[in-house]
Amino acid sequence: MPEITPENPAEAGADLGTLISEWLDWKAAGVALGVSVTKVRTWIREHQLAAAVPAPGAGQQIPAELIMDGQIVKGVPGLLTIFHDGGYDDREILEWMFTPDDTLPGRPIDALRENRGSEVKRRAQAMSL
Repeated sequence: MPEITPENPAEAGADLGTLISEWLDWKAAGVALGVSVTKVRTWIREHQLAAAVPAPGAGQQIPAELIMDGQIVKGVPGLLTIFHDGGYDDREILEWMFTPDDTLPGRPIDALRENRGSEVKRRAQAMSL
C-alpha cells in the first residue's frame, strides 16, 4: 500500500468511490445485517466491519460487498483485526481489499466472498509484520 503522508495528498490512497461501486450508510447496513445502527457502530469500532468516507461530504459508509446473505463476509473481521494490529486504518484496508490483484486473481474482497480467503489472510499477515 502507498504510504499516506500529508505532504503528498495524491498518495492518500485511491478514490474509494471509484474502487467501490456500492456503499451503505450505517442504517442501510443495519437493515442488511438485521441489526440496529448501534450494533453497526459497535462492529465498526471493534473492527468487525470497516467504514470510510467514499467522497467528500458523503459521511462514513460501509462497502456493500462486505455484507453477503445478511451476514458480514466470512474472513472480513479477522482480516480487519490483522491489519489494524499492523497499524493500518479502515481507508487503507478498504483500498487494499478492493484493488484488483492479478496474482489472486481478482480483488481480495472477491476471494473472501468466494471462500478463497486463506491466501488473502496470509498476505495480510505478511503486510502487517
